[in-house]
This record gives sequence, C-alpha cells and structure tokens, in this order.
Amino acid sequence: MAKASIMVVEDDQDIRELVIYNLGKEGYTVVSAESGEQALKLIESANPDLIVLDIMLPGMDGIEVLRSLKQGSRYAQIPVIMATAKSEDSDIITGLELGADDYIAKPFSPKVLIARIRSLLRRTQSRINEARALDELVQIGPITLDAGRHEVSLKGQPVDLSATEFAILEFLMRNPGWVFSRNQIIDAVRGKDYPVTERSVDVQILGLRKKLGEAGNRIETVRGVGYRFQDSPLHGTE
Repeated sequence: MAKASIMVVEDDQDIRELVIYNLGKEGYTVVSAESGEQALKLIESANPDLIVLDIMLPGMDGIEVLRSLKQGSRYAQIPVIMATAKSEDSDIITGLELGADDYIAKPFSPKVLIARIRSLLRRTQSRINEARALDELVQIGPITLDAGRHEVSLKGQPVDLSATEFAILEFLMRNPGWVFSRNQIIDAVRGKDYPVTERSVDVQILGLRKKLGEAGNRIETVRGVGYRFQDSPLHGTE
C-alpha cells in the first residue's frame, strides 16, 4: 500500500533537504516548496495528504499560507503541522486557531517529526472513516439502511432483502419526497438499458412493502408517475 504524499514548505535548504531525505527513507512521496507563494502554486498538482509548514518564510509567511488554505479553500481538509523556531505562545495559538492540526518547534528530530506525521495521518484517516460510515447509514423512521454492510433493519430487527430490493430501497431512501418513474428507478439501480420491465419494479416494490410491514406505507405509489419514499408514514402507526 502506497504511503502518503507530504508537502514540505521550508526556506532553509539544509532543513528542507534533511526532512525530505528522512521522509523519503520512510517511503513517503515528498514535494517541497521554498516559499509560501510557491507552495500555493504547487498544491493543486501535488495534492498532498499532509503539509509540514514553516511559519518563518520570506514574503508570504506560514500564517498567511495557513489562512489561505483553511479559509474558504478546497484544500481546507489537508492536515497541517506547523514548524517554527519561535517560542511565543501567540504564534502557536494563532496557527491552531486558523486550523493547523499540530506543531513542532525547531530544532526538531526527524524521528519526532515522522512520529507526529504518522499520528496525524492516523487521526485524519479515522475521521474520514467515521464520516464515510455515517454517510453509508440512512435512517428514516423505524427503517435503518447500512450501505457499507448491505443490511436493513426495522426497529432494530434485520430485514432480509434481495439485492434488487435493497438497491431500490436505498435509492428511494436517499431521495425522500422525490417522485421517480419506474424507468428512472431501473436506471438508478441497474444502469441504463438494463433488460428489466416496468412491471418488475412493481413486483419488487410489492415485496419491499410486505417485508417492511407497516413501515412499507412510506413507499407511496404516485398514480401515472411512479413511486416516492415519504419522510413520515402515510397512515397507521409504525
């Protein structure tokens, strides 16, 4: 598995080359910049997974670079470790308030920097995984659909669905309130030109309603159009 890509923004050539060398030994892909302006120009093509950013840079300093990255930028989610020779708490506080994830004071050991990078990358990946897991869950009323596990439960009890039933239910639950024709449902769950008749969609919906019990009332038939999934039950209790 390929290791992460790291951008090193450092104007001191000796420090920059030392960091690049040690990161390369660990298997990381490294791209470097000598100034803040150069870093902002390179970032789109480099697409780094993490940035090691020196605060004391000529011209545009690290704080300005950080502000540009974190405020209204599509690169705001890239984790940043500030590297600074300054000891004043105000610089560290400013950087952290702007969105930096960690800091390391110069002079630093390359081993310590690498440990900080590993730790921050793990935390970042953990956040990504948590967000992905939440995105895979859809819950409306008593129905919970877990796309990652390919499971559906009703009031906590598992519901056994076919692959097609699951795909139709997921499509409708992710678009509550919207009305879809039978052909739109076929295209969404099987792809265009899939050899399935409109009648087969009706059969799948019928099966879904039966398996979901009273909660199946949420799948509403819109006469002359198709089907939609309601946020609230149409009638009865669930």
